[in-house]
Amino acid sequence: MNFHEAAAILVKRRQTGIQGDQLPQELRPTNPEQALAIQAAVSDLWCELEDDSIGGWKCLASSDEKPIIAPIYTRTINSVAPVEIWPKPSDKNLARIEPELAFFFGKDLPPRGEPYAPAEVDAAISRTHMALELIGCRYTDPASCEFPEMLADGLVNQGLFIGPQVDNDLARNASEFGINLIHGVEVSERHGKHPNGNPRAPLYWLAEFLRSRGQGIVAGQAVITGSFAGVLEVPLNANITLEYAGLGTMEVSFTAKS
Repeated sequence: MNFHEAAAILVKRRQTGIQGDQLPQELRPTNPEQALAIQAAVSDLWCELEDDSIGGWKCLASSDEKPIIAPIYTRTINSVAPVEIWPKPSDKNLARIEPELAFFFGKDLPPRGEPYAPAEVDAAISRTHMALELIGCRYTDPASCEFPEMLADGLVNQGLFIGPQVDNDLARNASEFGINLIHGVEVSERHGKHPNGNPRAPLYWLAEFLRSRGQGIVAGQAVITGSFAGVLEVPLNANITLEYAGLGTMEVSFTAKS
């Protein structure tokens, strides 16, 4: 399988925002190892063409048979609104987002022979922020794709919005909290619940997964560990407020890339 040819197709779609069909059959990954090889080739090519780097990761505590992991590129991480985004393909007036927490690492967790204990991972975390994953897919019909195809493409990530910093201790125990999405006079209430229960559990998994593959977490990287309320759709060119009960409030707006 030509991983680089597959990566070139996916990178072009990232650059243009134009979705396409599934990869050609001969380039389509059928298992996680092939998918991760394409994912790595996408990172290499993207970073070369866009003068970029891996600024973070998305992950869930998962299995080697179905690893939930994808890089987030530095130039796609924003903390100032309005945020440029590729809008929802079927409705160009909507952005798709996921409410998350972002854990920033203040020190490296480099590859090594022995496993990382959770306490070591905790000690490497410098701060925690409210965050929104920006959702976008390079396939026209993601529902028709098998998991390895989605993994190769970065699991529908197109970037990350970093909101205000929150208390580390409150965040590490925030398995559930209320979420209010406010747009004008409209208030949408959600019951936020972390898919792994402990929002830091995926960090321990990520450190071990990367270590086992000769990789590591780099100081300065931000890691998101799963949506507390699935995918939310919000209008473009509008002021949006999200409240995480007991943690904080963030304001954001989105505009369409062109």
